Amino acid sequence: MRFVYGGMAIAAAAYAAPAAAAWGPLRRALLPASAGQGDPGHVALTFDDGPHPQATPRLLRLLDEAGLRATFFLLGRQAELHPALTRSIADAGHDVGVHGYEHRLLLTSSPRATCDDLARAHAAVSRAAGCTPRWWRPPYGVATTAALVAAHRLQLTPVLWTCWGRDWTRTATPTSIFRTVRRGLSGGGTILLHDSDHAAASGCWEAMLGALPSILAECQERGWQVGPLSHHGLAGTASHGRAVPTAG
Repeated sequence: MRFVYGGMAIAAAAYAAPAAAAWGPLRRALLPASAGQGDPGHVALTFDDGPHPQATPRLLRLLDEAGLRATFFLLGRQAELHPALTRSIADAGHDVGVHGYEHRLLLTSSPRATCDDLARAHAAVSRAAGCTPRWWRPPYGVATTAALVAAHRLQLTPVLWTCWGRDWTRTATPTSIFRTVRRGLSGGGTILLHDSDHAAASGCWEAMLGALPSILAECQERGWQVGPLSHHGLAGTASHGRAVPTAG
């Protein structure tokens, strides 16, 4: 799986501008909030592609035992398949975000299909979680003009990441994931991991769970707090914080 960094908007008007692939360090310098660069004393912990019936419950237990909260970027289809599990994520106090209805590269979709996918995902995640998501991360990190416009209309704030663990690969191990995250880890950064093998190598989430305690210990050793994006101090996101409960 090869991720391509999608360019993010600098101001609200730029939601209608084309999203261009960008080199990671340059994107972090020019668009820090969209890249996930926040409070230098905090590290945001995020998970994509869930919920997963085996991986997510184990991850939730691990986070609960550590007394930590994170942000989960959920797929709409997975949320519909596992509504009780999706609700448990929100009920445990974690941030809920949208990752799309299907895990598809947006560059291959028409503007209409892109808008429909994001709206469908937003509705599915909202129903299952019982709250309104406020974050969005495009599959593969690639945004398009249509996707940015649709996200803006849905009041979803786009956030990517500053480091990852390459935990989706068949050869990933707890050690390789930890070392990969550590190489890119810095105060104010956003970690990307996956609590699912929906769009990855089968069972790869086992290695992620094995690596997570070491990642958390590394953050603690460096004096950084770990938590969700709503606690990350991202610039320009005051109105796009924790998920808002919905009626019913």
